[in-house]
Amino acid sequence: MKNRPDYRKIYTDMVNERYPDKKGEIKSILSKENLSMMDVITCSSIISGKEDEKTFSFNQKHRFFDEYSILHILDFQKKNGYNNTQISRHFKLSRNTISKWKKRYL
Repeated sequence: MKNRPDYRKIYTDMVNERYPDKKGEIKSILSKENLSMMDVITCSSIISGKEDEKTFSFNQKHRFFDEYSILHILDFQKKNGYNNTQISRHFKLSRNTISKWKKRYL
């Protein structure tokens, strides 16, 4: 198994040092026993708020999704009747990524 960063520690430190005003919003997410990639994305969006284009582009290139998160996104698509374009806009992913996941996991 690959080593994963300790996101709980990273986000706890960020909130304590830089964003103490957002501690209440993130507390419920960070109190979970296991953080999924969906939780990490939620924490990131809460902390950063609006991103500039350069930061957004960099973060998009370095995302990692575990199998649970992929299946969660595909299940969300199925429940809401979204097509690949709609789900890609909702989660800010490429349509090719969505179709690759569908071929691999469904």
